[in-house]
Amino acid sequence: MVVDAKVENVHRVDVGVGRLIVDGTGAAVELPTRGIGSTERRHDGDEKVTGAAIYAAEAPPVGTLHGVLVGAPVARGQVRSIDARPALAQPGVVQVILPEDMPELGDVFVPPFAMSFIPMTDETVRYEGQPLAIVLAETLEQAEHGAALVAVDIATEEPVTFETGEVSTPVSEGNGYAFSALDTDHGDAEAALADAAAVVEADYVAPSRHHNMMEPSATLAEWRNGELHMHDSTQWTYGIRYALSGLLRMDPGAIHVRCPYTGGGFGAKGYVWPHQLLAPIAARIAGRPVKIAIGRDGCYTGTGYQPVVRSRIRLGAGTDGRLTAIVHETENVTSRFDDYVEFGSAGTRSLYACPNVRTSTRIVSADVNTPTAMRAPHEGPGMFALESAIDELSYDIGMDPLELRLANHAESDPHTGKPFSSNRLRDAYAEGARRFGWDARPPGTRARIEGHKLIGSGMAAAIMSTFRFSSSARVCLASDGTLRVEAGTQEIGTGTRTIFPQIAAERLGISAEGIDMRLGSTELPETGGTFGSSSTISVGSAVAHAADDLHQRLATLAGGEVPPRDQWADLLSRNGIAELIGEGGFTLPGEAAFDAHGGAGAHFMATWGAVFVEVEVDEGLGLARLRRCVACYSAGRILNPVTARSQMIGGIIWGVGRALLEESAMDPRYGRYVSKNLSGVHLPINADIPQDIDVAFIDEHDPHASAIGVRGIGELGEVGVAAAIANAVYHATGRRVRDLPIKFEHLIG
Repeated sequence: MVVDAKVENVHRVDVGVGRLIVDGTGAAVELPTRGIGSTERRHDGDEKVTGAAIYAAEAPPVGTLHGVLVGAPVARGQVRSIDARPALAQPGVVQVILPEDMPELGDVFVPPFAMSFIPMTDETVRYEGQPLAIVLAETLEQAEHGAALVAVDIATEEPVTFETGEVSTPVSEGNGYAFSALDTDHGDAEAALADAAAVVEADYVAPSRHHNMMEPSATLAEWRNGELHMHDSTQWTYGIRYALSGLLRMDPGAIHVRCPYTGGGFGAKGYVWPHQLLAPIAARIAGRPVKIAIGRDGCYTGTGYQPVVRSRIRLGAGTDGRLTAIVHETENVTSRFDDYVEFGSAGTRSLYACPNVRTSTRIVSADVNTPTAMRAPHEGPGMFALESAIDELSYDIGMDPLELRLANHAESDPHTGKPFSSNRLRDAYAEGARRFGWDARPPGTRARIEGHKLIGSGMAAAIMSTFRFSSSARVCLASDGTLRVEAGTQEIGTGTRTIFPQIAAERLGISAEGIDMRLGSTELPETGGTFGSSSTISVGSAVAHAADDLHQRLATLAGGEVPPRDQWADLLSRNGIAELIGEGGFTLPGEAAFDAHGGAGAHFMATWGAVFVEVEVDEGLGLARLRRCVACYSAGRILNPVTARSQMIGGIIWGVGRALLEESAMDPRYGRYVSKNLSGVHLPINADIPQDIDVAFIDEHDPHASAIGVRGIGELGEVGVAAAIANAVYHATGRRVRDLPIKFEHLIG
């Protein structure tokens, strides 16, 4: 792609294709050389690549016992007996904890606990892998061997799966998983459908998928003088404190949780799962520290997953392409004991201007563990359905898919009527189409052939709800002139340790070089969890306010203007101050702890994007491959273009996995996942992903979403990719795929 001569002298990031941050005309935006917007390298990069970063499973105290959970081998039944004697006879096995050893527990709060059922508290088996006992041994190998020898006798019952379960409506009152109305209805969608010139009606399925993060969940628990100390792999240190304080009936201040590094989470580590409760219980019973690392197979049964979502879409439109009706009905699988809801219609409610929209959310209860958020929950599976249906409508009425979307662009939130906090999706459409060369795309299917391969182009819009949490932070200046930022938030690979010092640096008018970042501990200022693409908005705003507070304190000490940074140490020394601390917080409207898509305020908040892809299909092999992708986003201010681009490329690859590879297949006879390791689960690898991934951001500042003009981006990159690929496959072959992932049988000629 040719770079315009007029931007050749602009300071910019070399991103391989085109320009990373552009204005509404496509011209490059000059990037600052320090602070927010500069291309700061990752501050924790050296620690991670050299192994100096310590993760939860790596550094147990002396005397730590290794715990291995004995999981139920069936999905439904009643435990008749558990015989631990064969395990106890093995060398190194110290103890086997059984249900009768469990203490009396307190109240369960969902969330932060991930599910309402506590394992090892009764004889009922509710899902495969449910913990039934804990084997404690001196080494991990001894514990694993002992766990394999524990004899469990279960009266097995026939399991219920998604295909055989009953559809019901979750009860919103008291349902901790519901952050929005389950059903919405404005206008008269049925009447509008009856009068529509064109109607699309179809079912779409996005399957269950598991997170498969690089670091499986692990918990180290140790009791010291009646207080609990944990080193955990988590996305929410304070969530663990709150969940366990209720369950263990403890003062929250007596529970100390640290997580300096998290090796990926994607939502699986957002809430508190049974192993995080069982480890401290086992440590108390054994009188020694206990570490439970659930392993790769535990990622399939020990934590949650993205549930299978079935969508029924009905669209009505006039001959001009204007939508007159949208109906989006979804249902997702959940456990028998929890009404977990995946709001598949979340994006549908707010993406397009339409006078008649009805959405509904239903669940199918089955013998599975409770699902949880997974990178791009709700909009991820739901937008595959909506954007595929929009593409179908474009062919039905003979209108270009991009022109159809532009004709229905919403200027304010159609659901609530609120103005958008900021929305430059039109610019994202234009820039993405320009970079991709959308105008050169032939309108008909099977129109481009290269040798024995069919080439197709497709696109989709992206929308992701904006989530925000009340948070706090500190910026501290020591008497030797060193600076550090403190917040209890976690670092899960997104660049947190880099961007928060950048924020503080900009507010203080200095370079971020040498600013230390301390995070991942309940001993630090409280923040929300690192999920929902919320940390930069929430904690970043708190850091900005803390830096402002420190700047004001420096000005007061100096009697007016703040001196240059190299004079700060002397300023503190002259005033006898060992450390000067700035405090800051991010407060939501109405003092709310949590806010989804601006519900607590006057503006609707979301992030937006446009995804354009080119695929090739070999009908002889039944194989589809992504050749190139162009994506442009309206996501507020970009703090660090390098880390932001990395996040979006990761999300796009995640979307390629949804479209072409990933499915956690379940054997309906036994209610068990067919494969619980990476040998039998297809994930994208380097050979599946082209080098030609072009990411761009529209230059934007959102004054309403945060104190620093940002919104979240971590999950937005996944949304729309699967639909764009499926739409490109249709353009290439004339075959419409509505059931993901796209398989051999969908494509074979």
